[in-house]
Amino acid sequence: MAYADHSQGSSRTISIVIVALIHAVLGYAFVTGLGMKYVKKAAEQLNVIDVKEEPPPPDEEPPPPPPDQPVEPPPVVAPPPIVRTPAPAPPIQTVRTPPPVFNPVPVAAPPPPPPAPPPPPAVAKGVSPRGNPGTWAGPDDYPSRALREEKQGTTGIRLQVGADGRVTDCTVTSSSGSPELDETACRVVSRRARFNPAEDTGGNKIASTFSTRIQWRLPE
Repeated sequence: MAYADHSQGSSRTISIVIVALIHAVLGYAFVTGLGMKYVKKAAEQLNVIDVKEEPPPPDEEPPPPPPDQPVEPPPVVAPPPIVRTPAPAPPIQTVRTPPPVFNPVPVAAPPPPPPAPPPPPAVAKGVSPRGNPGTWAGPDDYPSRALREEKQGTTGIRLQVGADGRVTDCTVTSSSGSPELDETACRVVSRRARFNPAEDTGGNKIASTFSTRIQWRLPE
């Protein structure tokens, strides 16, 4: 399109120049008194010139439109974080509490200790066995299990003797190594032993203790 405009402009310029020359020649001819024939001849020669305008170039086909391109969605921009300004802390109020009031509670006095037992009466005469203590346990009293296991030894016992001279309790103070021998010693002596009870300074019979030992020997 720019080329066609340029060609048309050039042709118009030439035409204008030629027309101007014709007018100048005609004017000169009238001024100089030239004959009309020369003027006509020049005019005919000038009229013969036909300026042909060049045809405009064919219109160029517009280039095809570019293919549709997918429109990318705009990037997702996270909203700015919301900064919450913490509320100002309430003023700290100091509360003074009154000092605690202690009401003393009366503490009950502990109960008095129980009275101490009366001291044992003074023994003026000790307890003594009646008869021979060797007869309190014999070979016939040997436990059958101890015989089968061939157990033997010496059992130490302590007897509680009442005011009537009878045994009220028996305690093994030293074991023979066989429970059967120890149990038999307390059982037969408590049943057979008799004592002369102890007496205090006033001649009253009182309870007392008596210790002895029973020897267990296997028969030969």
